[in-house]
Amino acid sequence: MGRITARRRVTRIRRDAAPTQRADTLAVEEPLEIRVGGQQLSVTMRTPGSDFELVAGYLVSEGVITAGGDYSTARYCAGTDSTGANTYNVVDVSLAAHVPPPAPGVTRRNTMTSACGVCGKDSIESVHIASAHDPATDTLTVDVDTLLGLADRLRAEQEVFDKTGGLHAAALFDADGELLVVREDVGRHNAVDKVIGWAVLADRLPLTGTVLQVSGRASFELVQKAAMAGIPLLSAVSAPSSLAADLADDLGITLIGFSRGESMVVYTRPDRVVAADSEPSATGS
Repeated sequence: MGRITARRRVTRIRRDAAPTQRADTLAVEEPLEIRVGGQQLSVTMRTPGSDFELVAGYLVSEGVITAGGDYSTARYCAGTDSTGANTYNVVDVSLAAHVPPPAPGVTRRNTMTSACGVCGKDSIESVHIASAHDPATDTLTVDVDTLLGLADRLRAEQEVFDKTGGLHAAALFDADGELLVVREDVGRHNAVDKVIGWAVLADRLPLTGTVLQVSGRASFELVQKAAMAGIPLLSAVSAPSSLAADLADDLGITLIGFSRGESMVVYTRPDRVVAADSEPSATGS
């Protein structure tokens, strides 16, 4: 398995002090080639670790599979560095016999960076993938105090972030705030795919009645991934994009931003958030 962190000698400079040198810890970023049945599907930049989950979640996000029973096996393929050691940077997946191979439009023409979840798509229309699950019908409700505590719960689980300061994280909680799984990665979309992939390998799709908490902003691609996995509520520490809010509204997903300590902003489907006292007052647009 590849390294998650790497050490590098750095020079630290302060305004009122002489430069000093010390060892620093960095998050590793390496390419992962994803194959299905021996055919290349995509190459993404990621932090090594939970690679099989990452691939399984990616296949859900792309609409290739919709349940744990669609995923058969995965293995690392031969790929070596200059010393002849396996790089563990190529994963080949076998789908269940009843699952058709990925459609040609799913194949990414370019390498995805750690910041990119939809790079290489032929058109913006192809990004709006139809989900096999319908989060709009999910009857989930969550107490506001529970929701406000999730960001801190996630932060407390970010072991590699504590060492590097350079990783995103995603975690899945149930309606009572019980932590189900947490994953880290240099790419926010990869962290979410790892969480969804965990559910695939545990045969827990769709993820009804769950909350996805992410450490950064809420982008269009994260809302799409939540929908593809049947997650009804997405909460982010930072802001959502306008397209993320529009898509969440269309799909019936509760989208929360700026969830930090004592407050949060609910952009769509506020009926799932159970406030401690009264109904929210109308404030205009």
